[in-house]
Amino acid sequence: MSSTAERAGNICIRNEAEADHRTVENVIRRAFWNLYVPGCAEHYVAHVMRPHGDFVPELDLVLERDGQIIGSIMYTKTRLVDEAGEEKQILTFGPVCILPEYQRMGYGKMLMEASFERARTMGDEVIVIFGDPANYVGRGFKSCRRFNVCLEGDVFPSAMLVKELVPGTLDGRRWFYHQSPAMEIDEKDAERFDETFEPMERKVLPCQETFYIHSHSVVQEI
Repeated sequence: MSSTAERAGNICIRNEAEADHRTVENVIRRAFWNLYVPGCAEHYVAHVMRPHGDFVPELDLVLERDGQIIGSIMYTKTRLVDEAGEEKQILTFGPVCILPEYQRMGYGKMLMEASFERARTMGDEVIVIFGDPANYVGRGFKSCRRFNVCLEGDVFPSAMLVKELVPGTLDGRRWFYHQSPAMEIDEKDAERFDETFEPMERKVLPCQETFYIHSHSVVQEI
C-alpha cells in the first residue's frame, strides 16, 4: 500500500482528508444508528478523536467506491501495562464502519486488512479492540484471555479482542489494558452534536440486546 492510497478497480482506500470530515461522520452515523443503543454517538467519537494526541492520522483511512466514501476506520494509540509497571504502546481502532447498503460485501475486510498492513510497516505490533467476536475472529483477532490481556481487577471481557501484528509479541505475562482518553466523551455534548445532522428515528432493536450481552460478559478460566 502506498503512503497515500491503494486502488483496485473502482475501489480506493486512502487517508481521510479534512474536507472529508463531515461526510465520514455521516457515514459513521448511518452505520451505527440504532445498532448498539437507540441512536448512536460514534460519529461524535470520531469528531473529538481527530485533534487528540493519541489519534493516529496515518491510520485514518476511508474506502471509496466509484468516488463515494462508503467506509471508514480510525485508530488511536493506547497502552498495555504489565504487573511490574512496564508499558507497551499498542493500537486500538474504532469507529470502523461500512454504509449499511454496502455491508457483507467484503469492503470492511478490505479496509481492515489495508490498515493492518500499514500499521505493520509503521512498526506497530499489537491491536486491542472491543467488538462482537463474530465480526473480528476472521481477521485474526482472538480472545484477550489467550494473550493474558485484561482490565484492572483481572477482568477478561468477552468483547475484548487481541491481534498480534507481529506474532509472539505478547509473551504470556499478564498485561492490563488502559484505554486512551481520546475515546471518552460527554453524552450531552454528543447529543448536541447529533442535533446538527439530519433527524433520524431512534428505535429499540433486538441487536441492541446482543450488544448488551457481549459488553457485560466475561471469559472465565476453566
